[in-house]
Amino acid sequence: ERFIGILTEEYAGFYPTWLAPTQVVVMNITDNQSEYVAKLTEKLSAAEIRVKADLRNEKIGFKIREHTLRRVPYMLVCGDKEVKAGKVTVRTRRGKDLGSIDVNEIITKLQNEIRSRNLHQLEE
Repeated sequence: ERFIGILTEEYAGFYPTWLAPTQVVVMNITDNQSEYVAKLTEKLSAAEIRVKADLRNEKIGFKIREHTLRRVPYMLVCGDKEVKAGKVTVRTRRGKDLGSIDVNEIITKLQNEIRSRNLHQLEE
């Protein structure tokens, strides 16, 4: 208990990606992307990344704000453009937009960040 308290105090809830309970949240813009989000969530989970899908019928700005407040390290946004291209738009908990990235490329980058136990995110 004390160790968790020390970590929480040290990082103020902004845990490094490898330590965060939820490392990635995948969210859809409309119901049209629900299947893509489900497949992507399975693929990330198979890559040993702690992931959750947010398929709620809420505005994307609300979802991003909510997960930013929960301090989830990475948010992957899936819209129609991303589905067609097989990509995702990546946002960090600090609000930086990393742009549209290929699914396999972001999985590799996340795995490398987690394995190296890096204290800094991709954008830093």
